[in-house]
Amino acid sequence: MIAKEAWKGPEAQAAYADLLSGAEALLSAETDWLANLANAAALVYNALPDLNWAGFYLNKRNELVLGPFQGKPACVRIPWGRGVCGTAAQRRATVLVPDVHQFPGHIACDPASRSEIVVPIVHGDNVWGVLDLDSPYEGRFSPLDQQYLEKLAGLLIKYVDWQAACSP
Repeated sequence: MIAKEAWKGPEAQAAYADLLSGAEALLSAETDWLANLANAAALVYNALPDLNWAGFYLNKRNELVLGPFQGKPACVRIPWGRGVCGTAAQRRATVLVPDVHQFPGHIACDPASRSEIVVPIVHGDNVWGVLDLDSPYEGRFSPLDQQYLEKLAGLLIKYVDWQAACSP
């Protein structure tokens, strides 16, 4: 499936502004890493259109292990450098994939997924994990999504006790 219409412009910016404001309110009031990541996954999944998965993989000794998410059951472990998540973690940079079938080494946890964006959560020398979003629509994600999801990652760095959650 091709994305219905690129999600962009004022509607998307307003939705992302609401998402970031909601995330700040939820995350700043809590100190538990599990509660914060669970709420963040639920917030993203319910705030953004055309997703079939939203969640986290956490760095556990240079392997990504499934964390809180919304959507169908997912792959539990992803090797560093493999798939979109492992590649984003290894590169320490966001990876936006319009068509996952064209991404070499893509790991298909849900065969319905067509596009994906993965934002690494990096602070200092550590990659703590990744924020992973999948969509059943090809071309669903844009640079606008990347811009705002990277801002969300900044809030997560600020409000999540990553040392309690991960072991990089």
